[in-house]
Amino acid sequence: MVIESQQDVTVAATAVMEQTSDPRLREIMVSLVKHLHGFVRDVRLTEAEFREAAAVLAEIGRLSTDTHNEAILMAGSLGVSSLVCLLNNGDQGNTETSQSLLGPFWRLHSPRVENGGSIVRSDTPGAPLFVSARVVDVLGHPVAGAEVDVWHASPVGLYENQDPDQADMNLRGKFTTDADGRFWFRSVMMIGYPIPTDGVVGRLLKMQGRHPYRPAHLHALIFKPGFKVLISQVYDPADPHIDTDVQFGVTRALMGDFIRHDERHPTERDVATPWYALDYTYRMEAGEAVLPRPPIK
Repeated sequence: MVIESQQDVTVAATAVMEQTSDPRLREIMVSLVKHLHGFVRDVRLTEAEFREAAAVLAEIGRLSTDTHNEAILMAGSLGVSSLVCLLNNGDQGNTETSQSLLGPFWRLHSPRVENGGSIVRSDTPGAPLFVSARVVDVLGHPVAGAEVDVWHASPVGLYENQDPDQADMNLRGKFTTDADGRFWFRSVMMIGYPIPTDGVVGRLLKMQGRHPYRPAHLHALIFKPGFKVLISQVYDPADPHIDTDVQFGVTRALMGDFIRHDERHPTERDVATPWYALDYTYRMEAGEAVLPRPPIK
């Protein structure tokens, strides 16, 4: 159609979107055009602001590499990642869920580790951490034979792909749950850390007067056919940023109990004090087991 007014642009674009053959893509594109055009009208976006926005999107693309994903970082900083997670889990957001954000640092092919083993692969000073966890279904039955991929930041707040002083795959490991749905391992106590701030997301946080910190957490990705892949983070409630996570990922269900011990470990005589212990239960929902696309290599 020939555009006679600014309202005609939305009518014409919506009509084109409605010609999309795939039903789900059609639903998404029609809604996107309606909301996007509504946003432009609501804020009365200027031409200069539009050009700047286009430049920012292009910059986000340039900043996404094999070791850094600026797009995922931005989605989390806007609360989009957390919203999508909660809308799609826990009975569409009506109940608590062990699901959480994938984050920008998950990697495929973590080294396999036997239960009870360590995921520390290079000199990583920090308080010892002993994790004992259980994987169950929504009824509390154990999920045996599940593949559990775990990873976390070091005691200096860096993942190994960010830190040349750490060995490749340090603080990463892949376990298999036993007949009771349990897995357990040894690591070092992590701390909270700032997300990367040298790109678009960092500039946004500075302009908004926001801090860049995530509270200390342990990642897990759990795979078992017949269940939806469980992507989870267990947070330390003692972290000073537990109430102000820059990525909006903390829920009550995801708070763990990282217990500090100042006495000698009962079985591991080489363990210095203090040491920490975490006991946590992950709950998997029935569904299709599909691994996500890794945000980095």
